[in-house]
Amino acid sequence: MIIDIHGHYTTEPAAFVTFRDKQLAALADPARKPSRDLGITDEQIIKSVEKQLTFQKDRGSDLTVFSPRAAGMAHHVGTEATSQEWTRMCNDIIHRICTLLPNNFIGVGQLPQHPGVSPKNCLAEIDRLANELNFVGVNLNPDPSGGYWTDPPMTDRYWYPVYEKLVEHDMPAMIHVSSSCNPNFHATGAHYINADTTVFMQLIQGNLFKDFPTLKFVIPHGGGAVPYHWGRYRGLCLNMKNPPLVEYLMKNVYFDTCVYHTPGIELLTKVVPIDNILFASEMVGAVQGIDPETGNYYDDTKKYIDQVKGLNEEQRYKIFEGNARKAYPRLDKILKQRGK
Repeated sequence: MIIDIHGHYTTEPAAFVTFRDKQLAALADPARKPSRDLGITDEQIIKSVEKQLTFQKDRGSDLTVFSPRAAGMAHHVGTEATSQEWTRMCNDIIHRICTLLPNNFIGVGQLPQHPGVSPKNCLAEIDRLANELNFVGVNLNPDPSGGYWTDPPMTDRYWYPVYEKLVEHDMPAMIHVSSSCNPNFHATGAHYINADTTVFMQLIQGNLFKDFPTLKFVIPHGGGAVPYHWGRYRGLCLNMKNPPLVEYLMKNVYFDTCVYHTPGIELLTKVVPIDNILFASEMVGAVQGIDPETGNYYDDTKKYIDQVKGLNEEQRYKIFEGNARKAYPRLDKILKQRGK
């Protein structure tokens, strides 16, 4: 079985996009507040993910761990109430997709974060994701300000209520920022990669997993710049009087394979322990289209892994399936209940 742990709903029906536009317009003119009844049919839902279904079939993956559009979370836009309403709408439509197509998609939810607002405001939604929607994880934004980093580092006790709730439900958090309102940082080309790298360094500087030994983080986009600078982080970890890096963090931290060329995947599999690598493609996401150098889609990441020499069958199993079951225990439980 091939499990893609990083997919976003980037092909929403027009009515869903229109709701968001009206919701934001209502910030200035409350008379424009839209109805939550979108009138989206099941047929429209299924049609909206035809591209993902085609890619699954053509590329040989079986199941996508699916979450709302990352850039669309936009936690810095509007008010906390805006984020609460939008989060609930986004998670509900993901739940509809997963209910209609359970063999293709399983849900991960966004959280109703807002700059300067305590993460405690996310606890009720985490409970709902776990208990009502049967989701297997969350996307946690380390920078709800949209590029200005106004909240504390992720090792700060400020975040502990969320971690306690995630541990309670055995749910990992993918560390994923949203859109950037800071013009210095392009969202997918800079802000995302910066955040991945920044949070990994925060984890080295803190001692989060002493307090939460079972908490799991997924750092996407291949871990940002971390694998390329693996020696730097190993050295910094020791210089800060911590145990060796793998011992210190890698019982709790995973990287995905959203790296869009073979040399990058080769580096990832060479320097990061295989037990910490999760197959992912981010389809249909950050980099769309076909690479003129290879003739393949940039986000067809399975092809890159297939081209890595020296990976044995056990290692390939771990990347494509085994590690996902370990990182997402609720996913493993659901699959076993389905006889898989």
